[in-house]
Amino acid sequence: MINDVNGQQVGQNHAQTNGVADPALPPNIYQQPMEAAIMEARQQTQCHIYNYESQWRCYAMGYSWRADMPFRFALGSFIEDKVNKVEIVQLSTANHKFIQRQVFDHQYPPTKIMWIPDREGHRHDLLATSGEHLRIWKVDMENGRTDIRAELKNIKQSEYASPLPSFDWNIDNPNVLGTCSIDTTCTIWDLEKETIKAQLIAHDKEVYDISFAAGVDCFASAGADGSIRQFDMRNLEHSTIVYESKEQAPFVRVAWNRSTTCYLACIMMNSNKVLIMDIRYPVSPILELNGHGDFVNSIAWAPNSRYVPAKR
Repeated sequence: MINDVNGQQVGQNHAQTNGVADPALPPNIYQQPMEAAIMEARQQTQCHIYNYESQWRCYAMGYSWRADMPFRFALGSFIEDKVNKVEIVQLSTANHKFIQRQVFDHQYPPTKIMWIPDREGHRHDLLATSGEHLRIWKVDMENGRTDIRAELKNIKQSEYASPLPSFDWNIDNPNVLGTCSIDTTCTIWDLEKETIKAQLIAHDKEVYDISFAAGVDCFASAGADGSIRQFDMRNLEHSTIVYESKEQAPFVRVAWNRSTTCYLACIMMNSNKVLIMDIRYPVSPILELNGHGDFVNSIAWAPNSRYVPAKR
């Protein structure tokens, strides 16, 4: 005898009611024993978890945007050596396993990896990595090769460049990409011309993160001077301090909500809190998320809502 959530009896056979088949269950469920049929129905609606184990310790990861390349991501190694690796991994529809499609060398561990934000595949299949330089890679999945397309240096007159902790690709204009550096600067690149579109001293100390707002003009940065700043590329002579920590604790991550230009999420170094800022009301956060028991090191907004998940 089976009861519903209110405790009412619904009959001895839940798979059939008054001789009418339940459309929510598999068609052949009525020819099987009840327990076996329930197990089959559960398996058909069960979520699958796919694992991939790299032979190297991993740090950076970027998920592909392209609709014709589903379940594809790039994975960067963390090897304490000059030569590191970037793997391109994709889910095989034949055996339902993640397989390594390509692997190529990368100087030093990549601090961040991003695929070009091109869902329809109208542009070249590009991959960007940051380290001591910004590198743009052209990926050829059909022939199984990845070639360096551009190696962009912030300081061209010097052999050595300051490391780039992070970068962000402008979703609304994939020709624009912004990097941040420990030399206190942010650099906006024109990828088509492979030239610097704008470069500015963004903070008094190291800049750890950069994030574009929706649109093509505004971006925010997170600095070791304990501030989150907003910039407009139409007037880079001025910036707005969205928030400044009282203890001058370094900010390590900032993420702009793509659904609205009002909200920013940011985290401080060695903190278990995520601060939500409204740029219309700067100076103090509108919300603090305290759900973690340990330090938070990464944040991301859901792409089509105002909710923000965080991980440590």
